[in-house]
Amino acid sequence: MDDLRAQFLLDPEVVFLNHGSFGAAPRPVFETYQRWQRRLEQQPVRFLGRDLLDHLRPARQQLAALVGVEARDLVLIPNATFGVNVIARSLDFQPGDEVLTCDHEYGACRNVWSFLEEKTGLNVVEQSLPLPLPPEEEILEKLWNGVSPRTRLIFLSQITSPTAVHLPVKAVCARAREEGILTLIDGAHAPGQVELDLAEIGAAFYTGNCHKWLLAPKGTAFLYVRPNRQLPVEPLVVSWGWGENRTYESGSRLVNLLEWQGTRDPSAALTVPAALAFQEQHGWEVIRENCRGLLTEYLPKFHTLTGKPSLYGTESGLFRQMAAVELPPLEDPADYQAHLYRERRIEIPVIVWHGRHLLRISVQGYNQASDLETLLEALDSSLASFTMGK
Repeated sequence: MDDLRAQFLLDPEVVFLNHGSFGAAPRPVFETYQRWQRRLEQQPVRFLGRDLLDHLRPARQQLAALVGVEARDLVLIPNATFGVNVIARSLDFQPGDEVLTCDHEYGACRNVWSFLEEKTGLNVVEQSLPLPLPPEEEILEKLWNGVSPRTRLIFLSQITSPTAVHLPVKAVCARAREEGILTLIDGAHAPGQVELDLAEIGAAFYTGNCHKWLLAPKGTAFLYVRPNRQLPVEPLVVSWGWGENRTYESGSRLVNLLEWQGTRDPSAALTVPAALAFQEQHGWEVIRENCRGLLTEYLPKFHTLTGKPSLYGTESGLFRQMAAVELPPLEDPADYQAHLYRERRIEIPVIVWHGRHLLRISVQGYNQASDLETLLEALDSSLASFTMGK
């Protein structure tokens, strides 16, 4: 992975262990992004008014092929939170209807359901899943303890943001289909970190980011809707793709409704083929496994240093390129995060999750063992000064 650092624009003075928050695009992908932007500005009327569909179609087709679905059932959107909003606002929730989720979900998306609780009278049922996670069958039972006759939707992350655990979404979707319950899977961290076959996962709705682990620029994501669940979907922004007299993409109501949102810069989405080509060129399947191997090697060292057990038990399959390490209780988690950046130039999040303080480590192809050694040294020299009761 040594030669890959030069392929990214990241500040060489920063130990960047936070790819999970916003991602980082490689130089060749970013240069392609800029070429699209220049092309847009050279003739914006032709680009947006006449040629945009022809530009976007290959990106959508390649992305759909990557995740195992038809291009007409997938639409390019700005980010996964946007996708969650589209589905949440499209479903006609009535007072007393329930959405089932768990206590590992991303805060922004959890806010979507809280907003709808206030607006519609929807009830959100949040089931607790302990760490380390129990076996898959027990996870299903713990979730299903929250199912009732009013449950209309199950919302889960495939890879959770605060705890970085890989949830058994395929099994959840299968059981939900048997019981006539819709499923919405937040795949913000999945594309590029795991192989995806959305048809096999079987969710009614799935949204995923391309700007994180797939290495596209910021503002690139997708929403997939199973063909038999597309009719209720409505756009958050009504524009030229709506109405009987407008056909943007022949044969796809979903694309027509959601992909045209008025004047915007589509350059990030158009860069998806370049991001996929970069990964293919560099043998990204091997890179991903090397990253996970590096995490697997170093996590025990962090557990020894912190005195806290693994959040994943002995199951390394529960994490991929991102994992969380529990810290001793800190006086001020935000202050410690700022200290690591200010004093050691380490970019890494310190997360508060149900009163526990977690250090979430992301390992991408540009990272090296020396980055994790630097983090270990920083924790060893400073952690005791920031813990409660020091």
